[in-house]
Amino acid sequence: MKLSSFITRATERLEGLYPTDEARSIITILYTERLGIADYIPALEPSYEIDGDTLSVLESDVCRLCSGEPVQYVTGAAWFCGRRFKVGPGVLIPRPETEELAQYALAELPRGGSALDLCTGSGCIAWTLALGARDSAVVGVDISEAALTVAAAQPLEGNRPEFRKGDILSEESYGGDFDVITCNPPYVLGSEGAARRRSVVEFGPEQALFVPDSDPLVFHRAAARIVNAALRPGGFGIIEINESLGPEAAELFSAAGFGEVELVKDFRGKTRFVRVKKALF
Repeated sequence: MKLSSFITRATERLEGLYPTDEARSIITILYTERLGIADYIPALEPSYEIDGDTLSVLESDVCRLCSGEPVQYVTGAAWFCGRRFKVGPGVLIPRPETEELAQYALAELPRGGSALDLCTGSGCIAWTLALGARDSAVVGVDISEAALTVAAAQPLEGNRPEFRKGDILSEESYGGDFDVITCNPPYVLGSEGAARRRSVVEFGPEQALFVPDSDPLVFHRAAARIVNAALRPGGFGIIEINESLGPEAAELFSAAGFGEVELVKDFRGKTRFVRVKKALF
């Protein structure tokens, strides 16, 4: 089958779940990953043929996509800050707005500095910091063994983070005076689940997504405690938050003793991060 024909047919099959442009983007991710080709090949080589065995794999992939499974879980890979990361159902798929968190943190991490990434998941933030700041010492922490296995097995070379198992709800600190601390904790309210995409709710790891409506800032309260204990004087922290709870999240960090607390919007204009700095004295 010609690749162009496959793209047309597969896109049409996904249009029941996604808008046409998004469906086409998903299929583009699929064929570039599976075939190892650039996305411009269909235009450059309109007669490009897919062999029978590969077509069978792609057709099976499309069936999975039609069930709502994210394309990143189907291919086993996701891009984050220009690097290809291994992902699977045990970890969240890194999102574009989280790339902003990593870039803010990287700008504050000096060469030879130290960083702590709480709720590390796939390790994409920890790896980005370790590879982006030369000679840095980066520690990633998560409660999930599955996530830590994925994080440690990322097919990347260079300065490797250290990954540790830990529960931020029960542990006070992780030792050391860190220059930078990042955290992307669970923050989706249970009541928001119905409004979230099926691909997120049904396929993402529940432990990394949801918080109880009765205490939606439970992880941020723990993060505020740990950041205050583990950050060096003058150090920088950035935490991802639920866009609907910005003022409440900022108040937690102010109450924890941070004099410099700032809410930051993401590229979509949604309140997405709390940035803090620890006083020098």
